[in-house]
Amino acid sequence: MLFSDRADAGHRLAEALRPLAGSDPVVLGLPRGGVPVAFWVAQELGAPLDVIVVRKLGVPHHPELGFGAIGEGGVRVISEDILRRSGASSADLAAVERAETAELLRRARAFRGDRPRIRFDGRRVIIVDDGIATGATARAACEVARAQGAARVVLAVPVAPPDAAERLRGQVDELVCLSTPLRFSAVGEWYRDFDQTPDEEVVALLARAAERASARTAVEVGVEAGGVVLPGEFTPAGHARALVVFAHGSGSSRHSPRNRSVAAALHRAGLGTLLFDLLTPAEEAVRANVFDIGTLAERLVDATGWLRRREPLPIGLFGASTGAAAALRAAAAVGAERGTGIGAVVSRGGRPDLAEPSLGDVRSPTLLVVGGRDTRVLELNRQAQAQLRCENRLDVVAGATHLFEEPGALDEVAELAREWFVTHLADRPGRPGDRRGEGSSRIA
Repeated sequence: MLFSDRADAGHRLAEALRPLAGSDPVVLGLPRGGVPVAFWVAQELGAPLDVIVVRKLGVPHHPELGFGAIGEGGVRVISEDILRRSGASSADLAAVERAETAELLRRARAFRGDRPRIRFDGRRVIIVDDGIATGATARAACEVARAQGAARVVLAVPVAPPDAAERLRGQVDELVCLSTPLRFSAVGEWYRDFDQTPDEEVVALLARAAERASARTAVEVGVEAGGVVLPGEFTPAGHARALVVFAHGSGSSRHSPRNRSVAAALHRAGLGTLLFDLLTPAEEAVRANVFDIGTLAERLVDATGWLRRREPLPIGLFGASTGAAAALRAAAAVGAERGTGIGAVVSRGGRPDLAEPSLGDVRSPTLLVVGGRDTRVLELNRQAQAQLRCENRLDVVAGATHLFEEPGALDEVAELAREWFVTHLADRPGRPGDRRGEGSSRIA
């Protein structure tokens, strides 16, 4: 396989990596030549882009023999076996590390400027280079990324010799390599244009990627619903090309920190969101209005219509507590037809029993998420699930209470919601169709 240039390699690599687009990845380019490839991978996956700067630590007087590698954040990956066999003094080894640390910091600042390094703790990382010769640098980058907190490490390259590819395959969670030619002497022979990548190009590409990421920011909007204008916050859709409307529970608002945390996870997956107040301040002062599920559902129906006129994309609903009941009634009212209805519903600690007259009419794929220690609401959800006639699932977050305040509980909710909405809403090849009448339960 012959590539025209690094941009061509990036486009082709992105196509092979497309199934990972919905997994909230971070793309890291190995400078310098890997960054032009990584730029197009990140662009087409809708993922953030950064560089991963690593420096090999060479044994004194034998620098070709590496005893480890370092990365930003003070990360060190050391081979104690090579250290012992090197016979080098502690002072000589420390001198090597000081020099390489200074060079690492210089290069990181030169490429990134004042922008902070993108954190990827607990996320999937895709490390991209323009090709592999021996694989030493790529392997060091993968080890450093894992030490920096990556949950899964994917190494993606256009071309590599078969033996190097095979060695690396066992050292990463996934290797994506488009070509492994038997007759391999150098990476450049598999490109028509393999000019050196100057630092200035790396800097410019990272800046373009950062500008693109900052452009998709939330804007304040007035949502026309129920004859009133309700304040809201709208974040446009990214690569997933779908939107999620949030319905908050009693005593909450568009500023709910729990809903906003879930919304942030959806943004990283390329979904747009609308968080808005279901009632005016005067209406909220009357306690009965907070539990008027019929009115809240009508407001949701109107809000989805308002949003669809603004952005004609698939829409899902995320409801919490009483807001989940309103979401289910709204979904039953408008149906699930693509382009006009509700494509999916997620309920967090919801009260679907309050939508009981409408549960059998819901056709939108529905995910019910409940805390394992929220026993009363869990039983209400089980009873409600039995009445649903759409594709549905009940997930129980073990150890969580009603508000999912336990460490990691809300992250679990966000991941479950992201997966459900991406599966049922996102505009991507192979999206599952609507399956009727299926129900399941699981402990998350």
